Amino acid sequence: MESIPPLFTAAIRHLIAGSILLGWAWWKGERPTRQGWRAGIVLGFLFFFVSHGLLHWAELKVPSGVAALVIAIEPAIVALLLPVLKLGPRPRGLTWAGLALGAASVALLFRPDVSAGQGVSIGLVAVLVSAVAWSLGIVYSRKLQPANGSTLNAALPLVCGSLMLLAGGLARGEHHAFVLSRLLPESILGLLFLIFFGSLTAFSAYAWLLKHFEPTLVATHTYVNPIVAVLLGWALAGEKLTGSILLSMGLAILAISLVNRGSRTR
Repeated sequence: MESIPPLFTAAIRHLIAGSILLGWAWWKGERPTRQGWRAGIVLGFLFFFVSHGLLHWAELKVPSGVAALVIAIEPAIVALLLPVLKLGPRPRGLTWAGLALGAASVALLFRPDVSAGQGVSIGLVAVLVSAVAWSLGIVYSRKLQPANGSTLNAALPLVCGSLMLLAGGLARGEHHAFVLSRLLPESILGLLFLIFFGSLTAFSAYAWLLKHFEPTLVATHTYVNPIVAVLLGWALAGEKLTGSILLSMGLAILAISLVNRGSRTR
């Protein structure tokens, strides 16, 4: 995002990836249904317009590793949303302990050694809202999406969300800052990585998992994400590694473990 505005970054990556998947599904004979489009619009709004839109905007100020630590508590949010929305059982003792540790892990990130700097605290709140929106998408996805058409289940939210992001970017005036002649090579390479690995490959796998496994289990990919993001941010992007960040990472992983154990059925 050093030379591509945040909502345009998200819109471009998801539009290209979604168009490729939509073309592939069409070639295989899959056709979108009314239910599929409805799911695409709702999940595109939650997953990409709200969640990724806020996340991309927040990372103008928030380090990538710190953002990943906030997002790491998604399994805890999912475990809390399921009974609230009457789509799952009430949390048990271990789950409540995991929820408390998850909240503590996020609270640590608001300490001055992490959140010092203009706009960082507001950015952290935006990432937290992003995590809630993504968790809502996880919870509702199995109810909304058709049982068949796994490729379309990935393609339609990507396409719908990308168009919403594009409209949001235009409303923010991002097209004035998006100048092709000023694009940095690093931005182009980063965007290509996000298109083919972050959107095309990862979300296709994610959409398939959401149809075949429980939401709390799918969300446990966040065991790995914060560790990778914190270490790569420190090693490659010059992001600071403070005691609060390391403690938050430990608490987040422990919180996910407790939520996962507390959510298992017999």
